[in-house]
Amino acid sequence: MNEFVITATRSMRGYAKRVAEYVTKFPGFASFADSMDRIDALKTDRFADGEREVVVASSIRGRDVILFASCARNEAGIGVDEAKIELYNAIDALKRAQAGRIIVFEPFVSCSRSDRTTRRSSVGLWVHLKILSSLGARHFVTYQLHSDKSKTMIDPTISVMDDIPALTLLKQRLCDVYIKNVDTLINTVRPNWAFCSVDAGGEKLARRFSNSFGVSLVVAHKQRDYSKCNTVECIDILSSEPIEGKTLWIVDDMIDTAGSVTSLVNALKPFKPAEINLMAVHAVFSNPAAERLRQLIDEGLLRHIVVTDTVTCSAEIDIPNLEVVPSTELAARVINTIMNNDSMAKLLRDFNAEKYLGAPGLFNQQGSGECR
Repeated sequence: MNEFVITATRSMRGYAKRVAEYVTKFPGFASFADSMDRIDALKTDRFADGEREVVVASSIRGRDVILFASCARNEAGIGVDEAKIELYNAIDALKRAQAGRIIVFEPFVSCSRSDRTTRRSSVGLWVHLKILSSLGARHFVTYQLHSDKSKTMIDPTISVMDDIPALTLLKQRLCDVYIKNVDTLINTVRPNWAFCSVDAGGEKLARRFSNSFGVSLVVAHKQRDYSKCNTVECIDILSSEPIEGKTLWIVDDMIDTAGSVTSLVNALKPFKPAEINLMAVHAVFSNPAAERLRQLIDEGLLRHIVVTDTVTCSAEIDIPNLEVVPSTELAARVINTIMNNDSMAKLLRDFNAEKYLGAPGLFNQQGSGECR
């Protein structure tokens, strides 16, 4: 096992501490508890003119460093631009402190949707990844990147990327809370549920849910106005089976302003589903998302909203029926895998709901039984 420390920028210290607590439970990692004080090792100083620098307050010489950071809404209340500058300075400071391998763990990459290459626009994700690798980050870990093509923005001769499918956390939540046993899956869920994509581009994601649970698929074909951000012109609903009376689960990788969700829910209403629910990995919730989702719930058009904690859901995100699924144990498993130089395959395999319900437990369908 490689010697390593876990640390974090101000944006994710609480998250990193929860991950570290899980890490100590793995066989051979008990001694890591002595290094947990390094989570707070990065100190941020601000100069009178507003500039800043990051200082490494304890020795990390020669050790692998797992650096948790978020440039989205975060527990410290730091804005996007400030969080990015702090992350870049943190990598530089760790490199100058002679860290070994620097592994940036950014559960949600806030610039992930800026991935289109057009003639006259910047590509925010490419800029972000280029800076990280140029500063010395050699490994990049994230959850559910917005598109598969984004992974090609990393030069594998310089650094590598692991994009972990956090959709599994949502699927497990459905099994644990809403289905509970194989009989319910077979006799109630399969004939009466359907998973729905937010748009044609999200069909692949929704189909993964459909295949995992053995239920029908609904595809929403969305027309966007690309001259404006977050704008939807119309939605067509495509389904091979009647939607009336079914429990629908809209699934997506993120909820930003909830404009697409609002348009989709209203487009689904005439089809008379029994209820509509929403699941997404990243709860971005930019204004006016909370207001829009509250209105859908108040009108009885939306029932459950399930997200993960890759983006902090602070107190001001006041949305009824919002369920936040922790991702910290998954992060600990990722660290365990990397530090032991094991294969990541067990965390990337497709989820099978029937198999999981037969023997519940985090990722037991991947054959990982430790840290229960």
